[in-house]
Amino acid sequence: MQGLIWVVSRPSDVSLGSYLGQFLGAEAVLLLSVALVLISTLPWVEAWFDGIDRAAIWHRRLAITGLALLAPHILLSSSPTVTQLGGALAVIGATGMVGLALWAILPRWQSVVPGSLRPLFLAARNARGVKAFRRIFGGYDRWRALHRTTGLFVAAGFVHGVLDGTAFDTSPLRYWTYLAVGAVGLGFYLYRELLARFFRALHDYQVATVKEIEPRLVEIALRPIGRGVDFVPGQFAMVYLEAKDGWHRHPFTIASAPTDQNLRFTIKALGDYTSRLHELVEPGMPAVIGGPHGRFDHRRGTDRQVWIAGGVGVAPFLSWLRSLDGPLPYRVDFFYSAVGTPAFADEIRAIADRHDALHAHVIDTSLEGRLTVERVLVGAGGHPDQLSVFMCGPAAMLSAFETQLRRAGVASRHIHREYFDWR
Repeated sequence: MQGLIWVVSRPSDVSLGSYLGQFLGAEAVLLLSVALVLISTLPWVEAWFDGIDRAAIWHRRLAITGLALLAPHILLSSSPTVTQLGGALAVIGATGMVGLALWAILPRWQSVVPGSLRPLFLAARNARGVKAFRRIFGGYDRWRALHRTTGLFVAAGFVHGVLDGTAFDTSPLRYWTYLAVGAVGLGFYLYRELLARFFRALHDYQVATVKEIEPRLVEIALRPIGRGVDFVPGQFAMVYLEAKDGWHRHPFTIASAPTDQNLRFTIKALGDYTSRLHELVEPGMPAVIGGPHGRFDHRRGTDRQVWIAGGVGVAPFLSWLRSLDGPLPYRVDFFYSAVGTPAFADEIRAIADRHDALHAHVIDTSLEGRLTVERVLVGAGGHPDQLSVFMCGPAAMLSAFETQLRRAGVASRHIHREYFDWR
């Protein structure tokens, strides 16, 4: 709507370059405002986007697109009446947003840096000064704390537009739509930072066990204190754990069944405090559960289903399998691959032996090679257009599988995946 208003109401006395630059700045504020709405944690946002994991993915995409629009906005926009405050706010907003974006990208540097440049990047990353900077500012908790300032930088850019946008002088409609867009985004930001904590459902737990399943893979069981959280198998929760070095917050997929006494999480060491979890957390320590979240549910599938898990991506499927009570109403072929003997392989095979419609394909990739779409389709049988596919695992693996499954004839609406890499 905002874009249409700007297109049809362009004044004749304003140069195209200047007007286009201001329009792109207004669109950047629009996209960044919508991005703030998507991380507000409101239940209707999760329902609309089919889970907050998907909402977070769209938050990232809109924020990156909004930042990209700032470059032509800065190059094209010109105003003879730039205010001192407006100019300062523009610099603060742009610098802050770019800094936060780079910080968010750095943990995923291997996906954006060309292979030929990676040795150089690694050398710079391990330089003495850079290592000291990473020790001070690195880690998920510090990133999350500073990422919460995103709305302040968006507010700075928004106010800059109000003060210095000459395109608003000739059109009250442009001005008021711009104000409405910014107000909505900042309103949701203030709700999340100031009010959401009073409406969030939290449940008290205590660490029951901490078990190292294999190197770099830990299972934590939490015992409820009072009423436990109600969840659907396949969902994840925000887990607040008090460790020896203080409180930590991280989303983890629930791996237990709703009927289990304890809440179980299967956690892989991927960085931050998760790499030392079995050292930092002990039985008896307090924990708090927020949520649950997510819409990863096999009941939405067809009569022939394929479940694909890669590594620690087995967690939601463990919850599904441990929740089975009675015969499955459809045929399921479950493909679970990992390097070495996959964790929980014996438990998975035992559950499959009790259900005629469940066929477990447990794959040690060090012996049998990587799992491929061709192997999945042959093992599952049937026509691809009749299959529903549910996947969880490394992002690169799932993206490749999703593309190949579509080419093989699996309908896009029947391909479901859990996005745990947004966390």
